[in-house]
Amino acid sequence: MKYFIATVLAKGKKEELPIYANTKKDATEYAKVKSPGIILKVIESTEPFDAQLIRFKTNFFKNIKKQKIKPDALIAAIRQLAVMTNAGISIYDSLSEIASATDDETLKTVFAKLAEDINSGYSLSASMENFRFELGNLTIAMVNLGEKTGNLDEALYSLADMLEEIRANFIKFKKAMAYPRNVMIAMAVAFTILISYVVPEFKVIFEELNAKLPLPTRILLTLEFLFNNYGPYVLAGLATTFLFFKYLINNYRDIKYKWHELLLKTYLIKDIIKFSTLSRFTLVFSELIRAGIPIAEALDTSIDMIDNLPLKTKLLTVRMTVEKGGTLNHGLDETKLFENMIIQMVRAGEDSGTLDTMIKKVAEYYKMRFDAIIDGLSEAIEPIMLFIIASMVILLALGIFLPMWDMGNAVQGRM
Repeated sequence: MKYFIATVLAKGKKEELPIYANTKKDATEYAKVKSPGIILKVIESTEPFDAQLIRFKTNFFKNIKKQKIKPDALIAAIRQLAVMTNAGISIYDSLSEIASATDDETLKTVFAKLAEDINSGYSLSASMENFRFELGNLTIAMVNLGEKTGNLDEALYSLADMLEEIRANFIKFKKAMAYPRNVMIAMAVAFTILISYVVPEFKVIFEELNAKLPLPTRILLTLEFLFNNYGPYVLAGLATTFLFFKYLINNYRDIKYKWHELLLKTYLIKDIIKFSTLSRFTLVFSELIRAGIPIAEALDTSIDMIDNLPLKTKLLTVRMTVEKGGTLNHGLDETKLFENMIIQMVRAGEDSGTLDTMIKKVAEYYKMRFDAIIDGLSEAIEPIMLFIIASMVILLALGIFLPMWDMGNAVQGRM
């Protein structure tokens, strides 16, 4: 966000308000909300160094404390909001009622603030932009759809169904990962115990040998030294590194982009990200097309809910192609993300005037592909798990027994 200074005339005195906003227009709107005075001018300026330090500190700790709303609580709240909206209850009253009734503290805070913004004249989707992390891109995209079509209750019902589907996939993912996770935790505990208690006993013997130790043994002794002498510091360093990396990812787009690019090149993870993204993109896009939203505008809203930046950048070229008068199938083909079969289906839908039906079938196809990946996750991860376990066992075996063999050979040689 950019740094602006708004000069305001209030009670006969000029005041300067520092404001963070994306554009000068947004900064002017924020200045009107912040101060009841007359806005004289708004100029972009260089952020003072002390303000940069304060913002860094605030954002760092905010990112640590920031939490998403629990999926079950969000789904229940969305369904409740849909029912109340359908019954003719105002958005402000609905949000206030949900905020007061929920036990989820994050949901309570977010919905209470949304109610305040609605009371100040903001739209629901505009208010939700301030809570994109807590609510998720999909929620904001579907609320935006409901406001554009005038059927907010229907959009909220559809949103709740989508969130339940995502929740079900997440539960399937957790179940698929349960066995590999438990095995790896057991191996990590066993390895830690061996390093902490068994290796030190052999260390004394190895020191008495006073001989050149093989590489696996030196690695084991180095790990033992770090575990037993600097264990807490190593854990603290890892935790600090993780938090700092998380801060960089959340606040610097270039770093976030590179990280997302790396994920798209990683075994198994790349397929999970790709097909989950395309599944949600086509699902939301089909809902927008079915509601009669123009293709370019529907693409805008659908792309806006994508988290992965490289995929988002590629799909933005589709919107540019459509805006220039090109066909949707040509734009999708240029991204190299979609199979030829999908391109043909979209072309057939455009030619026959049944694009919404075809996009719906495409969404079902990508959902099927994503479900297949999740169902086969345990089998796909087994080679990685076996490789890690084998590496740990081999390191321990060679690290301990190679010097023992050398010692045995030396004894036999003397005899």
